[in-house]
Amino acid sequence: MLVCTDGDEITDDSPIEQVRLTVPITDDPTLPTLTFRTWVLGPITCTILAFILQLSAYRQNVFNIPGICVQMLIVILGKSMAATLPSKLVRVPGTSWSFSMNPGPFNIKEHVLLSILASTGSGGAYNIPTLVVRKLYYHKYISFWPGLLMIMTTQLLGYGFAGIFMKFLVYNPYMWYPFTLLDVSSYRAFHEVEVRPKRGITKLQFFLVVTVASFAYAMIPGYFFPSIGALSFVCLFWKNSVIAQLIGSGRNGFGIASFSFDWNVVSGFLASPLAFPLSTIINTSIGFILVLYIICPISYWTNWNNARHFPFLSLKLLDNTGQEYNVPRVLNESDLTFNEKSYESYSKLYMSVVLLYIYGTGFASIAASLSHFIVFHGRDVWQQFKRACGNSNNSTSEDVHNRLMKKYNPIPQWWFFAIMVSTIALLIFSCEGFGKQFQLPYWGILLACLLVMIFILPLGVLQATNGQYITLDIIPEILIGYIYPGKPIANMVFKELCLSIQSQALTFIGDFKLAHYMKIPPKSMFVAQIIGTIISTIVSFATTWWLISTVENMCEPKKLPKGSPWTCPGMTITYDISVIWGVMGPKRMFFPDGIYSKLYYFFLIGAITPLLIWVLLKLFPEKGWIKSINIPIILIGPTALAAAGSVTYWSWIFVGIVSNLIVYRKYKHWWGRYNYLLSYGLDLGVALQALLTSMTVQMSGVYGVNWWGLDVGDHCPLAQCPTAPGVSVDGCPVL
Repeated sequence: MLVCTDGDEITDDSPIEQVRLTVPITDDPTLPTLTFRTWVLGPITCTILAFILQLSAYRQNVFNIPGICVQMLIVILGKSMAATLPSKLVRVPGTSWSFSMNPGPFNIKEHVLLSILASTGSGGAYNIPTLVVRKLYYHKYISFWPGLLMIMTTQLLGYGFAGIFMKFLVYNPYMWYPFTLLDVSSYRAFHEVEVRPKRGITKLQFFLVVTVASFAYAMIPGYFFPSIGALSFVCLFWKNSVIAQLIGSGRNGFGIASFSFDWNVVSGFLASPLAFPLSTIINTSIGFILVLYIICPISYWTNWNNARHFPFLSLKLLDNTGQEYNVPRVLNESDLTFNEKSYESYSKLYMSVVLLYIYGTGFASIAASLSHFIVFHGRDVWQQFKRACGNSNNSTSEDVHNRLMKKYNPIPQWWFFAIMVSTIALLIFSCEGFGKQFQLPYWGILLACLLVMIFILPLGVLQATNGQYITLDIIPEILIGYIYPGKPIANMVFKELCLSIQSQALTFIGDFKLAHYMKIPPKSMFVAQIIGTIISTIVSFATTWWLISTVENMCEPKKLPKGSPWTCPGMTITYDISVIWGVMGPKRMFFPDGIYSKLYYFFLIGAITPLLIWVLLKLFPEKGWIKSINIPIILIGPTALAAAGSVTYWSWIFVGIVSNLIVYRKYKHWWGRYNYLLSYGLDLGVALQALLTSMTVQMSGVYGVNWWGLDVGDHCPLAQCPTAPGVSVDGCPVL
């Protein structure tokens, strides 16, 4: 009998205590997985989810559908089908095959497989923003089939890379994935019988009530009164004051006395505050306050780099006169490449001070995440890594879960290599052919693959042992920006390709670890993930193509009808990034020739700060509050500020503190039973309302009753005006 414990003794279980406490060490191989219910519910839910979330990507306020909502919906539908469908065998005409529409009770393996198939539509298709930005912002034609081919290959390529690291990151018992254990717990809870409390309601009933109530209320801010999404009371009293509106604006200013009564605004960009512990709420608040109320005002009012000549907070890129930067003026019209001569005769590119420091904290957060991990978790992970490597070639790596999974046929390695080789070849074909619409040459694709190949294993180990997910993010933009400057589309494609390979590979591996714990046949999981990815990619691409072909003036807020939600703040940020790193390039914007070269010091700040916290903890171990300081969370905190605005942060903080300090402490039993269900129900109700209005009245050009409250902004137009004397900008008074 094989054993693993915290010591040298061997037990018939996992070497990780958390896994021993959460994952059962039994299996029923007779439970069916790829059933009729799977093939009916899976594609339908995947299609709906991909469609809804792709719609969300272009709205003023995005919305989320948590995975637990998908799990709940599927278990309801699955059990309903099991209770109503006939169990008689159905023969496939012309063959000897037969199947049952109802092979028995809806089981936990079927539930997991269905949820994973459906959830492949929740992450969105990478590189779709590239197509949107090229079409709507650079006003360049994009072909349908090359676009679809590029998106599809980008989504599938990561799966090929995942196969290379499966042995280490899935089958190794020391790679245990903390957050996957939460899924294991939730699936087990769904399949436990719950007795309704006396004079109470079950969890499922509570969830349905909240969803219906959220859906009904969401019609008010979502259609009839959008302005309550960002009420700025200061602006209502001082309608002609630039300074007052800057102070009061919740979208483009400090957001003093600004608040939201729209759950979509509260949870859309930062996720539901009900789902976060108090420490995360506080750390995020520290980062938000530090940037918006200390660092940015000091830089702004001291006029660093002429900051007062520009808006305080704006997504717009600006020239030296304070006007929106005329990007086409510095591009060659024929091939969207940088025009050095036109640039020299025009202007350098400037950013609002808040947008600038958001980039700075983004730089710092990358370095801080690695530094924090090394000093606080590096030793533990290194010990696990040594144990894993030391055990990789002997029997002690064969824990109970590996042995139970030997009943099922493994995935042939050539499946992964076939995906990798074919997708790379098709990706090169889509980029090099069709008039080179994506600008990236073949060596850029190979470089992206090499870059991700280097990082997948260490990043996968971090995720598997500590639950910390770190993306490459800014690294690809800097790398391709220096190597291949002046090519905005190539920069976007390269970055999204790196992120897609990394994300898809690690998601694939994480899902396989869940399947490993739940004893789902590997080939069934592989088929579900591939089918789900293909469906979600096609649906996401078709949804985007339909929207950009039918919604007039999409992503141009000034030209949209009043109340229209299609303002695309997320796509605007993607466009800004393509201009900064692709058109201008890091050499002209930052180091060595840029006016913002000092921003690179944020990398150093991010690397050093966790070390200081570690030293403080060693010097004052009795100070418990020091342990709660998380520098990466503090630095990541303000990164959504440009798109979300301060009104989102203040509303999010308020709800999070009420949930943690009042509800949790005074009504702990209620909180433990219903808090997360409340969060999920609110999110799902908002998403359903947005889907209903988007697909009906808004598609017909009717965005609500034409009145003052229909404005999706905050009625603070002067908040985007400069405060430097003598600067003239359209729509702004000259101070």
